[in-house]
Amino acid sequence: MVEVEKGAGPLLKRPLSLHRWLGGDFQLLYRVAGKGTDILSRKKPGDVVEVLGPLGNGFPLKQPTGPVILVAGGIGIAPVFGLAEALTKVKNRESFPLLFYGARTKEELLCLNELKSLGIDPFISTDDGTFGKKGNIVNALMKYAARQGKGIANHTLFACGPAPMLKSLSAAAVKLNLKGHIAMEQHMACGIGTCLGCVVKTIDGYRRVCREGPVFPIEDIVW
Repeated sequence: MVEVEKGAGPLLKRPLSLHRWLGGDFQLLYRVAGKGTDILSRKKPGDVVEVLGPLGNGFPLKQPTGPVILVAGGIGIAPVFGLAEALTKVKNRESFPLLFYGARTKEELLCLNELKSLGIDPFISTDDGTFGKKGNIVNALMKYAARQGKGIANHTLFACGPAPMLKSLSAAAVKLNLKGHIAMEQHMACGIGTCLGCVVKTIDGYRRVCREGPVFPIEDIVW
């Protein structure tokens, strides 16, 4: 949770995913979407920003034993990139990730050069067809699965993106018999589980994205 400004500025901190760990430092990746992120974008080196965290949980991946599929939508690439970077360092080459990345338009695609530097050549789609295949990224995953003779049920799925994408992906995972985890994107006020403003419905009742999440088993979310 990032406080963008002291005083009379935006009252609430902004929830941002941890993007990368760099030794003792970390990076945050965000898109300017409103007053808070606009103020954050105008910070200069040396400015002090108050951060509360890390909060919640992360992708439960220690030692992957099989193929991994990553799906990112828009700014959902922020945590997915960090996971992809970690997977490229695993000695088990079978776990080298397949990455599906979708956005509304070319300008919203981020980290493409950084992904290339990791040796990852992502499947890319944009809603308007300005880069990669035209259409949504879940359909691209379904088409990929259809081309695989033995299917992809032995793959583990990890994803982050807007709710409509995750809902569609959850339905696709059932059809493809895929198990995995998704990082939910929700508006948050406190980030510590007190305000209950970020709850989502699961098969075990309502859960707080900031405390029990943001990562949940994909089959646990009730859409």
